[in-house]
Amino acid sequence: MTSPQPPRCVLGRLIAEPMDKDEVKREGWQQHQILVISLDDGRLGSIEREFIRQIGEKLYGKNR
Repeated sequence: MTSPQPPRCVLGRLIAEPMDKDEVKREGWQQHQILVISLDDGRLGSIEREFIRQIGEKLYGKNR
């Protein structure tokens, strides 16, 4: 299997590079103390997940 070839058109440089979401989240926390957490994150235990859900509801209200 070959790797994807870059576009041959001059507009190809305008195509965005894929973003590493975890790296963006890490930088947000380390640089700005902004925490982005998904309740579906497999690294969380049930107690952590419930705690985060309660914080989210306190700050932003219940899910619609």
